[in-house]
Amino acid sequence: MDQAAEALISELRREVEDLKRQLRAALEQLEEANRKAARQAAPFRRRESARVEPAAKKKPGRPAGHKGSRRPVPEQVDETVEVPLTACPSCGGPVEGVAATEQVIEEVPVARPRVTRLVTYRGTCAGGCGEVRSRHPLQTSDAGGAAKVQLGPRAKALAIALRHRSGLTMRTACRVLKEHFGLRLSPGGLSAAVRRAAGRVKPAFDRLIKKVRGSEAVFVDETSWYVGDAGHWLWTFTTADTTVYIVSAVRGRSVVATTMGSSYQGVVVSDCLNIYDNLPFDTHKCIAHHQRAITAARARPDTLDPTHLDRWKHFFRAVSEAWRRRDDLSPTLWARLRAALDGCLDRLLGAKRTQPGDRAIQQRIGKRRDSILTCLDHPAAEPTNNRAERSLRPAVIARKLSCGNRTAAGAEAWQTITSLAATFDQRGRDFTEWLTASLSLAGPRPPLPRAIAR
Repeated sequence: MDQAAEALISELRREVEDLKRQLRAALEQLEEANRKAARQAAPFRRRESARVEPAAKKKPGRPAGHKGSRRPVPEQVDETVEVPLTACPSCGGPVEGVAATEQVIEEVPVARPRVTRLVTYRGTCAGGCGEVRSRHPLQTSDAGGAAKVQLGPRAKALAIALRHRSGLTMRTACRVLKEHFGLRLSPGGLSAAVRRAAGRVKPAFDRLIKKVRGSEAVFVDETSWYVGDAGHWLWTFTTADTTVYIVSAVRGRSVVATTMGSSYQGVVVSDCLNIYDNLPFDTHKCIAHHQRAITAARARPDTLDPTHLDRWKHFFRAVSEAWRRRDDLSPTLWARLRAALDGCLDRLLGAKRTQPGDRAIQQRIGKRRDSILTCLDHPAAEPTNNRAERSLRPAVIARKLSCGNRTAAGAEAWQTITSLAATFDQRGRDFTEWLTASLSLAGPRPPLPRAIAR
């Protein structure tokens, strides 16, 4: 046999071995897919990467030396009750060595509606002001006659908070009011109350949008939504202390441009969806999405050498670590580190690669070259878009329970009230108390609270 034939046979054997390796990898992926199909559905299924071997699992409870935790003693004690032990509770005999045991018990009192018969007056101002009325803080409307029996502002605010802050459905919120407070309210009545409340606090919602437009960085994400039917989108625009939800029939960059305004000077942090490309602002794309794409490319059957992909993973970890430690570095050291990361990015993008997975990652990141390291130039722009994803989670749960909204008016009311409720949570303030004051006809509208200094 001549040398050419032997070389050909050797080449064919190598190709056969490569094909066998790819076949084994494909069969393993198929087997894993079949196992996943038999397991419970996401999001309750634990990811394989998050699984911990039994030997590596931590013991239950706090680690040794951890500071204990207990319920704090309330600042105010409303009643002191002493229960003497003068005789044995079983036989009635004398008891020796009696010692006291002190407990502080917090209990919810039995609630019943506090009913107020309110009489107000109206008349005509002799000075030319026209019809005038007397007002009381319990009033939420001027209706009388058949509509004279009404819920007060606190009851309405509580029902709205149960719906839009605690995430209950309309029917469940009404059931809580009836079972625990003795207040009757229908789901339709609560829906109408939400729309009226949204109209009253609309100026506060507009101020939230102005607050977001003045932020150094805003985190944006979107998810599908229902307004009578599928085809709408719920957007979140969130910062460290403010959240604005927008329900729109459009899933495009025009929503971002309209919400943020043409004069926005900060950074828009988003995922890698192409609707966030070519925005008229500085942008940063979430590096966690790139890392997930790298992990997927590494798992491809045709990725035989993962060295290049591992370099990408180390690069993005270095970016995150650099962002976290920026304040600990001197300006000179920071400038050197920033330049080194820039050079590393260009080298990774310029490397000649033949594996399909490597080339796919290079193409993905190369298209977004200008938005990869933006977080290093703007401290308020976090490396990932996790803040926006977290703000969408309560809305996704609400969507599963109630399928969004039925009408455009309901969607507008939902975005107004829920944005304010989420912002109050971020600022550590009481949304129910503020809404109670906002619904009252007497007195000016209360201002939005400032964020708690951290």
